[in-house]
Amino acid sequence: MAREPRSAGIGLAFGAGAMRFAAILASILDECDGELGVALMGLDGVPIHVLCPTKSSAWDDPFEGDVTLAGVEFGPILKEMGRAADRLGAGRVRETVIWLDRATLLFLRVDRNTWLVLALAPDGNVGKARYLMRRSLLALCDLL
Repeated sequence: MAREPRSAGIGLAFGAGAMRFAAILASILDECDGELGVALMGLDGVPIHVLCPTKSSAWDDPFEGDVTLAGVEFGPILKEMGRAADRLGAGRVRETVIWLDRATLLFLRVDRNTWLVLALAPDGNVGKARYLMRRSLLALCDLL
């Protein structure tokens, strides 16, 4: 079944690097069910690259096509979770899933200061989304 093409939103990556980020993020969106958007973001909330579906999901998108809003709002919480993990001596926070009434947010650590953020509709396939994010991890690390 043909899917709507994806469009790049905002990003700080330029040139060939931006095209490679876009290709990696597009592969996540294209294979994911219930996607609302995906972003590669710094822990400070600054987007490196963002992709959102060109056509709205059937579900109401609380981020209105801008998944970076979730990264900005939850970034401080991710930082605090990291501090708590350090205090406990439990290691780094690698992945976080936040279930909300209108969306599910998945955060996957790419490196010390970079997170991959994926927003799904409530009926989105979280297991497949986690797999797709992890599958792209090595390629993203290579680009950073």
